Amino acid sequence: MALQISATNPEHPALLLELPWHLPLEEWPDEYLVPLPRGISRHVVRYARAGDEVIAVKELAERPALREYELLRDLDRLGIPAVDPLAVVTGRVDADDAPLEPVLVTRHLGGSMPYRSMFETTMRPATMHRLMDALAVLLVRLHLAGFAWGDCSLSNTLFRRDAGAYAAYLVDAETGDLHAQLSSGQRDYDLDLARVNISGELLDLEASGALHPSVDPIEFGMEICARYGGLWQELTRRSVYPAGKYQYIERRIRRLNELGFDVAEMQIEHSSNGDTVTFVPKVVDAGHHQRQLLRLTGLDTEENQARRLLNDLESWMATQDDYAPGDPLAARPEVLAHRWVRDVFRPTVRAVPLELRGSMDAAEIYHQLLEHRWYLSERAQHDIGLDTAVDDYIKNILPKARETLQPSPTVD
Repeated sequence: MALQISATNPEHPALLLELPWHLPLEEWPDEYLVPLPRGISRHVVRYARAGDEVIAVKELAERPALREYELLRDLDRLGIPAVDPLAVVTGRVDADDAPLEPVLVTRHLGGSMPYRSMFETTMRPATMHRLMDALAVLLVRLHLAGFAWGDCSLSNTLFRRDAGAYAAYLVDAETGDLHAQLSSGQRDYDLDLARVNISGELLDLEASGALHPSVDPIEFGMEICARYGGLWQELTRRSVYPAGKYQYIERRIRRLNELGFDVAEMQIEHSSNGDTVTFVPKVVDAGHHQRQLLRLTGLDTEENQARRLLNDLESWMATQDDYAPGDPLAARPEVLAHRWVRDVFRPTVRAVPLELRGSMDAAEIYHQLLEHRWYLSERAQHDIGLDTAVDDYIKNILPKARETLQPSPTVD
């Protein structure tokens, strides 16, 4: 049987032909290999160079190789964070014409690390919580897309830090299955496997002395269940808000923040009976909001201010007619952010008289106005609007704040 390379991109077979397919992966010479950290796998896996690409090559039987290749392509079409499938190579034989196992070829995820490499130096518990959050986000996104993983674990995940954000990527889809929609039982099965696998992997690290002494492997295994449950409920709870009920959307964002997640994307579908809102979560690290707000708007703020302003910016962008994430013809986020600064942020701040601002900078004023709007809207049970919030803030809040800042009279 002749060597066959099945690939969707016509460039990939040509790049792959130079590799020593007549040798078992375990025997590939160093000249073809790239020294990158590898996770634990039930199969032989090697990193190699094909042209300018760094690829991961995994030996497995033909049927599961083709099946995993198709599943990874499906996940790519669905926009799920997973490794990028490049090809399946079959018909391999050695120098004596003895058959060799087929291989699945995927693109190496740049900047990613398997979990064991991340624990080479004792990882702080706070960082471990962030990784569990990232894995919970990945599992929720898979389940929302109808993908039952069948073997969720740290070993089958790659983690990457990109511009301050932690993200988890599926690296092994061999046991997965794609459905139109998952049942509660299928989701619970995946989640129970994740709990058992993660606890077992952390117990193994504990036995090798690579785990921080304050980390309880069983508790961390349970943590992903709690994080998953809270996030699943917050994301899948279908709510139709009456048009203009901004404070209800704000309430959902706040609950996501309290769960430790941020809104990476928000979509609002307008209909005759109200607005349906869909949220996409993201796990971020310290300083992320400052950097993102500065990049989009040029506003240099503190972290909490930036988080609040970005939430408002995202909510405002979702109401714009030319906002369509993923559409190359839609307005770019930077353009919309500039419009928000010009039409919303600056006029709102300028509405507060200079003599009443005290030592507050523009970002703090806007943050305070948003908080006041939230408070008034909650009390009124409807969105009172930013203009009303500004008027009430100037009339009832700022004078009291100035009084508290006045020095006490001297008593002789």
